[in-house]
Amino acid sequence: MMISYYEKKLQERKEEWWEWHKNNPKVWERFRDYTLEAIRSGRKHYSQWAIINRIRWNEEIETQGGEFKISNNYISFYARMFHAKYPEHEGFFRLKPFKEEKEISRLEKLEEPDYDEETRLFSL
Repeated sequence: MMISYYEKKLQERKEEWWEWHKNNPKVWERFRDYTLEAIRSGRKHYSQWAIINRIRWNEEIETQGGEFKISNNYISFYARMFHAKYPEHEGFFRLKPFKEEKEISRLEKLEEPDYDEETRLFSL
């Protein structure tokens, strides 16, 4: 029951990001371009936060286009999308599981029987 709660929360986060992404396609274009630029510079790994902050800087400072916000909650979605679209660069961004994924994993472990403990008990 709790697992389905976290699965639902994760799906809601994904859908919220996707709607925002569809309305802000330039963020992806810049994320992709700046990431490929970092790769061409010889970097093996880089920070998705640095890429997003460069986008923020350019939009807010250089273009003076008014208030522009990218939620911190969306950053890892862009890194994951980059890995999906450019599998040859898988691992360029070091990703952590989403908090919902961590909870799902933790709960799944609680539901798994501890076979080692059972084996030990029955072998006495």
